[in-house]
Amino acid sequence: MSTDERRTDSGIEIKPLYGPEDPRLDPERDLGEPGSYPFTRGVYPGMYRKRLWTMRQYAGFGSAVETNRRFRYLLDAGQTGLSVAFDLPTQMGYDSDHPKAHGEVGRVGVSIDSLADMELLLKEIPLAEVSTSMTINATASTLLLLYQLVAEKQGVDKEAITGTTQNDILKEYAARGTYIYPPKPSMRIITDLFAYCRDELPRWNTISISGYHMREAGCTAAQEIAFTIADGIAYVEAAIEAGLDVDEFAPRLSFFFACHMNFFEEIAKFRAARRLWAEVMKDRFQAKNPKSMMLRFHTQTGGATLTAQQPEINIVRTALEALAAVVGGTQSLHTNAYDEALALPTEKSATIALRTQQLIGYEAGVADTADPLAGSYFVESLTNELQEAAEGLLRQVAELGGAVEAVDSGWVKQQIEESAYRVHKGIESGERVVVGVNRFVAGQEDPVELMEIDPELERRQIERVGKVRAERDQGAVDKALTALGDAARGSDNLLYPMKDALAAYATLGEVSDVLRGVFGEYEPRMTF
Repeated sequence: MSTDERRTDSGIEIKPLYGPEDPRLDPERDLGEPGSYPFTRGVYPGMYRKRLWTMRQYAGFGSAVETNRRFRYLLDAGQTGLSVAFDLPTQMGYDSDHPKAHGEVGRVGVSIDSLADMELLLKEIPLAEVSTSMTINATASTLLLLYQLVAEKQGVDKEAITGTTQNDILKEYAARGTYIYPPKPSMRIITDLFAYCRDELPRWNTISISGYHMREAGCTAAQEIAFTIADGIAYVEAAIEAGLDVDEFAPRLSFFFACHMNFFEEIAKFRAARRLWAEVMKDRFQAKNPKSMMLRFHTQTGGATLTAQQPEINIVRTALEALAAVVGGTQSLHTNAYDEALALPTEKSATIALRTQQLIGYEAGVADTADPLAGSYFVESLTNELQEAAEGLLRQVAELGGAVEAVDSGWVKQQIEESAYRVHKGIESGERVVVGVNRFVAGQEDPVELMEIDPELERRQIERVGKVRAERDQGAVDKALTALGDAARGSDNLLYPMKDALAAYATLGEVSDVLRGVFGEYEPRMTF
């Protein structure tokens, strides 16, 4: 790239100046009004004038008791929604006393083994008033049912239970790796959850189709749009094939994106994604309900953009990324803490991250009007070019047979890895500047106070799950788990027998093992 040439992270060339000839835009067709098809300018008419986005700080560490304490602290500090991080054993369907869980209990999120833990996690939190997002995929149905069981014990009406399960398994095969079962039975579990929530939890967002983790793994903004929407198409197709009407489940679909450092490209990314999804739902799936065409999304600022060097600078990175997400029209937002490149956030760093959102919402003036950069020659041009690039990638996915086949073949993973390699090479060469890492490097840095996990946590959690097993009605558990296995071998909705088993205090690992016994475990294909 020449010294005069500028490109976005997606490789889109940036001209020195943009004018009226650049957007190639029909405003009525391509923009519309906020709250109207094609939703380029936002999914709600007034956007943030009546209500700000949900400030949903992601938290979870150690035991349910410790995480409950952090939740209540954040709610008292002004957070408006909960977002739960689960530890790796919980995400992979292992109880804390399983050999594969050793050394990972409570490390990157909260440990949840049974209904007893979920009761502790949500103690004194009014679930009729708080919306909760749960970052969980392979075991999403299990955690949703545990949440519902606690809400029912609180006496909460099913119409008042609100929140989101991430529940996006396809991106796990491509980017994160916390899968259990092969794609086909995994898709069945997802569509069973869609059907269950249609009847039992009508206000629950049944899936958060997630580009975030693919972006964090290295994909570009254009790839993030394309691969996320490709996964969304696969989920819609699976649900229709399972007998659901598109307008019955599509209004409860939601999305999850990253927001990285290229300010204008990120804003354009969100606008392009909204328009592209609306067109897909209207033209491909003949959705009639405008809510089926809305791309409602949660945003998290970039974890991969945080640096261990000069970590306080991450406060500025997070503020810029959060501002882009808000200008781009997000429905909820998590702002990363400045110390997350080093450890889980402390209360101090988590508070600064939350205050960043509050400052943007209440002081910056960007919430006063919908889609404030609409009509910018530059932003409209970027929006168009990103949509065109994403559409080209979607055509390639379709040629491979769809998202499931593209993921299972390793093609999506390969595309992400190639993009990540280009970024890494750019940082190494200095062509891509990262302040504090390859330019403006400091000498001796002052130590940062870091979050520490109690070394006794794992032992106490193992004792707790043992106590649950010792005190429950084992006959009721065995009966419920047998019914779950029978449903898995047949075609009945899995969530009803699963709920019975969890209500009897069957553990997450026991439920997952029953399904492992029927569905097997996924073995990834090697790609070179």
